Amino acid sequence: MLITGGAGFIGSHLSELLLDQGHRVTVVDNFSTGRRENPMLVQTTAARRERYRVIEGPASQVVASLDAREFDCIYHLAAAVGVRLVVEKPIHTIETNITEASAVLRFAASRSLPILVASTSEVYGKGVRVPMREDDDVIYGSTAYSRWCYACSKAIDEYLALAYHREQDLPAVIVRFFNTVGPRQIGDYGMVLPRFVRAALAGVELEVHGDGTQSRCFCDVRDVVGALPTLLHRAECRGRVFNLGREEPITILELARLVIRTLGSRSSVTMVPYERAFAAGFDDLMVRQPDLTRIRAAIGFTPRITLEQTIRDIADEQRSRAGAVLSGGAAC
Repeated sequence: MLITGGAGFIGSHLSELLLDQGHRVTVVDNFSTGRRENPMLVQTTAARRERYRVIEGPASQVVASLDAREFDCIYHLAAAVGVRLVVEKPIHTIETNITEASAVLRFAASRSLPILVASTSEVYGKGVRVPMREDDDVIYGSTAYSRWCYACSKAIDEYLALAYHREQDLPAVIVRFFNTVGPRQIGDYGMVLPRFVRAALAGVELEVHGDGTQSRCFCDVRDVVGALPTLLHRAECRGRVFNLGREEPITILELARLVIRTLGSRSSVTMVPYERAFAAGFDDLMVRQPDLTRIRAAIGFTPRITLEQTIRDIADEQRSRAGAVLSGGAAC
């Protein structure tokens, strides 16, 4: 199996799952946002190491040197990620998302390999209704706001995957992730939950952007990756788009307070206007909530890990990493 972006947050958890199921896994990652220690965390046993290979480089370049006959399926997770990265590096975002997806889809089509393409709830743009359904229309903000280039570029990826399915019968499945969270996620690129946990552990203020009333639905990465192989290998899922996440919304202000309560922190919350949080103009949507009817009907998906448990697990990992640094281990 081939996983692009496999050293990243979701990719490393998926690699672990597939290895534990007995598969051979090849990871392609340029480590622009993926962490180099993630492959080390994956290959913790001899059984995993002997079936695990990591190739460094952009997916578009690496797949040109690979033989598609080596693989029986592909998970295309490589992408620019994080609101801050998107706002600050729109050229990188657009070129990475579209160029990499195009190359990997061509590679998959050369042998008609089943491929799962990771998309995002951002594709819904500002949304036309709540909860959001896979066949909804989409409305994006002005092109003056680079924030929407991520949504547009991932929508192009979806168009490409669906076009390959229709024109060349490529067994392609598209998954729109809704705010996936959990251990190994970092806050450097705008991911809110690990940023809140880090602040709470340090006893400093948790910065909530905007007025805090915007709501999201957070789903643990371990619930998410468990659904991916089933979606990919069920023939009735191919040529379709699936929302994947949790349905229960929480405002960002409530999330900050939940982190403080769950971790017993003495931190407080401070509100930071968008114009101060981001260097460029920023446009946001107030609600992002998935309708999970389609994925429940297809594979019976039900998330099981609570948000409180996810918060505790992220905190445990952050404490462990901090302890490793203090004791002379590898810095994160």
